[in-house]
Amino acid sequence: MEPAQQIISTLDLTIGFPARGAMSQPTVVASDINVALNRGEIVCLLGPNGSGKSTLIRTLTGLHAPLDGDIELEGESLGRFSNKEIAKKISTVLTDRLTIGNLSVYELVSFGRSPYTGWFGSLTEQDQEIVDWAISSTGIERFVDRDVLRLSDGERQKVMIARALAQNTSAILLDEPTAHLDLPNRVEIIRLLRELAHDTQKGILLSTHELDLALKAADTLWLINREGNVITGTPEDLVLDGTFEAVFERDSFDFDRSTGSFRLHHPAKQPIYLTGDTVGVFWTRRALEREGHRVTESNGTDLQIKVRADQNKFSWLVSNGSDRFKCTSIQELVEKLRQKV
Repeated sequence: MEPAQQIISTLDLTIGFPARGAMSQPTVVASDINVALNRGEIVCLLGPNGSGKSTLIRTLTGLHAPLDGDIELEGESLGRFSNKEIAKKISTVLTDRLTIGNLSVYELVSFGRSPYTGWFGSLTEQDQEIVDWAISSTGIERFVDRDVLRLSDGERQKVMIARALAQNTSAILLDEPTAHLDLPNRVEIIRLLRELAHDTQKGILLSTHELDLALKAADTLWLINREGNVITGTPEDLVLDGTFEAVFERDSFDFDRSTGSFRLHHPAKQPIYLTGDTVGVFWTRRALEREGHRVTESNGTDLQIKVRADQNKFSWLVSNGSDRFKCTSIQELVEKLRQKV
């Protein structure tokens, strides 16, 4: 990517916490970080708990001092910018819960203009146009006059994103924007951020634990592993070369490259050769792996299942040596396998 397209970039950056006393040493969270956030892309920052995702985001925004290395903002050292100048180039949405009452949604979004107007400055006509655009872009018009404390978690997160948009920066950095949200709202927020990155050509970086959503939505992944290294790349490349799986490897589950999902470890049961309708096979495989079976693509096992579909009605034909039976639901299939296998 050409330097002109880079909003934020790092060179051998080390993040962590400074020494607290004369005899103590700094606490290094991650080091040798060389990453770039580019215009028009959405980047998902992933890593195990405690790997330093929040520390990295706060360091990139100037809220947390780096231990070593350099951060550049649009080609210039971040340290040369004042806080007000940074606020005109980077907007942030952090995990802090909103506690301010007696404040309307419109007023909160308008605070995004404070780097230009000051906290008590009045909005110009241009400021109002930008605020209206931010409200429209996030789809929050219907509750723009409501008190912010009367919003649901999903609505409140959209308002915070609208405030970041109103700040009219080149980059938006978000720390766990889907925390505390239910699945529909998590999907909606990730979809919104992806559209905003591509439609506005802003660079959007978000840390998240939503691994499945990140794989589907991100243009680029930044993965922090347990050794404090940051690996970057296209999601599919990081999956295919084993990097994604290695970062999240645990004793209790692993990542299945063939399905793009995590699976629990169970004591191995009899392998199953599964064929048939594509949709039926996908969901049947999930159930069988949850039960501890290893589903194989090789037709060399005694236990075989064929999934049939007829106008959204599914059936399962099971053969295990000389034993053959038919099931009309996955629940029935699982129960019979428990009895017979």
